Amino acid sequence: QLQLVESGGGLVQPGGSLTLSCVASGSILANFAVGWFHQAPGKDRERVLCISRTGDTTNFGDSVKGRFTISRDNGKNTVYLQMNNVKPEDTGAYYCAARPFPSCSIYVRSYDYWGQGTQVTVSS
Repeated sequence: QLQLVESGGGLVQPGGSLTLSCVASGSILANFAVGWFHQAPGKDRERVLCISRTGDTTNFGDSVKGRFTISRDNGKNTVYLQMNNVKPEDTGAYYCAARPFPSCSIYVRSYDYWGQGTQVTVSS
C-alpha cells in the first residue's frame, strides 16, 4: 500500500520560495503519476501540477504558471513542488496524491493515494 508524506511547508514572505517534498513508502513511486493539490482556507481542493511516470508535467491552471514546477527523483521515491515568487493567494494546505497510471488526470477522484498535507502561509 502506497503511503505519502508531505513536508517543507511553513511561513514565507511574498516573493519568496519554498520547496515541498512528497516522500513515498510501501511502494515504488515511479509506478505512479503524482499530482500536487492546493486547498485554500474555506475553499475546495484544486489541482496545481502533475508529473507522469515518464516525467511529463501538466499544469492545471494559470495561477502558478511560470512560478511553480514539479519534479521527481525516483531514486529517492520523492516528488517535489518548487514554489517561486509566492503570493498570499498561495496560502493553504498542499497535498500530494498518486494514481496508479502512467499519465496525469484532471479528475481529482482518480488519485487514489493522498498524503496528510503540509501548510503553506504566505505573509509579510
